[in-house]
Amino acid sequence: MRHPLLLTLVIYLAGLGAAGQFSKLAVSFITLSEVYGGRDTTLGLAISLISLVGVVLGLFAGMVVNRIGTRRALIGALALGALVSLWQASLPSMPWLMASRVIEGVSHLLIVVAAPTLIAETTPDRLRPAALTLWSTFFGVAFALLAIVAPSIIALGGLSALILSHALWMVAAGVLCAVVLPKSVSEPAPQLSQGSLLERHVTAYATPGIATPAMAWLCYTLTFVSVLTVLPLLTGGTAPVWLGSAAPLVSIAVSLTAGIYLLSRIRAWPVVIGGFGVCLLAAILTLASGFSTLSVLALFAAMAFVQGSGFALVPQLNPDPNARALANGAMAQMGNVGNLTGTPLLIALYHGAPMLGPFLFLGVAYGAGICLTWMIGRRALGAIA
Repeated sequence: MRHPLLLTLVIYLAGLGAAGQFSKLAVSFITLSEVYGGRDTTLGLAISLISLVGVVLGLFAGMVVNRIGTRRALIGALALGALVSLWQASLPSMPWLMASRVIEGVSHLLIVVAAPTLIAETTPDRLRPAALTLWSTFFGVAFALLAIVAPSIIALGGLSALILSHALWMVAAGVLCAVVLPKSVSEPAPQLSQGSLLERHVTAYATPGIATPAMAWLCYTLTFVSVLTVLPLLTGGTAPVWLGSAAPLVSIAVSLTAGIYLLSRIRAWPVVIGGFGVCLLAAILTLASGFSTLSVLALFAAMAFVQGSGFALVPQLNPDPNARALANGAMAQMGNVGNLTGTPLLIALYHGAPMLGPFLFLGVAYGAGICLTWMIGRRALGAIA
């Protein structure tokens, strides 16, 4: 087998492409509104459709990956994503753009399920937590990189050039995966259970090893995007302009340093629980001092301990590769639920009680993260002991 670092980096490039399926439209929203007539609500739906697809089909994507194999699923999803971006580069009418985003959502889901499953399969035990922590940064890194390069690409060739650049990235990532990933990795496997899709969901979420990382990820994603989105409200407009960009970068930096250090010495389960505990302390700081620059950066630094260890928890609680694919699918599903519901919940609580409301939102999310990870995780560890 090729060197695990090479395999991880190639899969990470695929992850950056998956994140680009969101960020290519999000960072170019003003240009997008100029091209499609400035209908902000409709354009917002065009961006969020991938999340809606993830809510509905997240766990189903794990079943598909199990059926066709992780390597084949990843390469196929990259090819599908490249084709969709090529079509979008022609700037089709709004109904066709919406339809393409649904297809792109399927591509995105298959990538984010297959990729961490492949990383867990192709890295040795001692390197796996670090590799999965690196994987956990793909979304933030892609957004930061695209925010830097997108204005120049749009200036050169407009929105079409930006979307075409994303298509070329997906092609390059797909070719690299086809060349580098060993063909023996993750052959097709039987499904978790027979029965309807609903019954399979019930069975999956009743499995502690699958449910533990999914519930932890829900509690994490409820707050990450929502706090970033509502930051101007929470800070009363007093935050420096760089805070929204710096906060996720701080989270990435802590995850890749202190997070990897901890995961190299102890298992992911106590790190996730401890991470939620530190998040709760950071939330208390916001209650005491308000959402200041210091308290916001402290909150995102604390969330870093959940970010990396959440993915590392999957292979530690699921020794079987097929269960890992389902667990990653469940994480994708719950993550999309958190991303979709967190922001409107936080805004509603803010308008109800500008200081206490956001604190209760954070406190309940992190308190639930501690309790659910501890209770369900104990059952998962008992099942594999």
